[in-house]
Amino acid sequence: MKQSTPRSAWQVTRKLFNDIHLWLGLASGIIVIVVCLSGTLYVFNTEVKEMASPELYKAGRIAGAVALPIEELIGKVKANTGGKVVSIRIPLDPNRTYQFMVKMKEEKKEGEAAKAPVKEKGDKVKAGKDKPTEGKRPSAFAVNPYTGEVIGNISETKTAAASFMKTMFSLHRWLLLDKIEKPIFGELENRKLGSYISGAATILFTLGVITGMIIWFPQRLKSWKQGLKVKWTGSWKRTNHDLHNSLGFYACIFLFLMGITGPQWSFPWYREALRKTLGTYQPEGFEPPKDPVSVIKSGTAGAPLNIADYIKKADEVLPYSGDYSISLPKDSISAIAITKNKVGFFAPSAGDKLLLDQYTAGVLKIEVFKDKPFNERISGSIKALHLGDVYGMFTKIIYFLACLIATSLPITGTLIWLNKMKKKNKKVKQKPAMQLSA
Repeated sequence: MKQSTPRSAWQVTRKLFNDIHLWLGLASGIIVIVVCLSGTLYVFNTEVKEMASPELYKAGRIAGAVALPIEELIGKVKANTGGKVVSIRIPLDPNRTYQFMVKMKEEKKEGEAAKAPVKEKGDKVKAGKDKPTEGKRPSAFAVNPYTGEVIGNISETKTAAASFMKTMFSLHRWLLLDKIEKPIFGELENRKLGSYISGAATILFTLGVITGMIIWFPQRLKSWKQGLKVKWTGSWKRTNHDLHNSLGFYACIFLFLMGITGPQWSFPWYREALRKTLGTYQPEGFEPPKDPVSVIKSGTAGAPLNIADYIKKADEVLPYSGDYSISLPKDSISAIAITKNKVGFFAPSAGDKLLLDQYTAGVLKIEVFKDKPFNERISGSIKALHLGDVYGMFTKIIYFLACLIATSLPITGTLIWLNKMKKKNKKVKQKPAMQLSA
């Protein structure tokens, strides 16, 4: 009778992690497929919506045309929308429209819903029926900087592409449970229920990525190259195994980043633990230092400067080309807040921030992202790390491919498990027959 060779410590450990990896995958597989597939499609959310409504983003600049002063554009936006402009987004690309964030006025008449503006035929944006705007975020209006035309409300634009992406977001975050009004589980909101399920599946998936990396390493280091290739000429079972093994390895870093950052939107305790780990947690009730304010000097008119003066100062302090986001002061002492972002295929998403005195354009505060401590940079980039919006289009493409791989892993992994179970059952059936023949 053939003696079985005793297994090494590594083989025993690898078997343990392999079993953990298997059950983690089986427990979260279906949810992971749904979450990762919707995430794959949502990576290019901004680009898809812009392609569906190009008129809101392309200014159609005529050669030699000069943009109108921002103050004049603000006046046109106010006249067309009836709201208050709170911030402006100015792109580096001269062929793109400006975006004006407008806080709409509440309807004064009782019993009548406030109306949000929608674009109709003609030059002006007129009001249409909508939900009350109280508590709503400011609406983004696209404006042609060369003509002053208020093209439309980006926030309220309804296209098939925008509707599809909204559905993908709901599927990714809440598994579409937010679409169901009646609570499914006791008094728990369906949105929270969906968030808990997707968050728990993401945690299991992240643990699966970690255990998968452990069992990827071969017993003999000289055999590590086998885990990097796919043998297309072998049987479909071998090809399927290699796809799971190799693609998982190539995408593991990005899958880990997606997985480790995702649950913070599902569980407050996870978000708190993540911030504590990064050393950026602030307890409840913590009051951050107040921002410096603008000062009206005696003997001066006390009138704010033009937006162009603030941009000129920002260019002096941050001497590189980029997009601007300018937050207007809320009152006579607030500062002008400016965020400047680099643009390009490899441009980082993190912006540098300035606070300027609204009367002198003097620098009150400056925050250069690359000068911050590493832990603060990571903490401030959690959303970008999850969405892949870290280094422009470059990382978006990488995340798209990584999400696509993540979608396939539960499928290829399940096939590997089924093949092993089938092989194991076959051996069990053959064993009694062999014993009888003996």
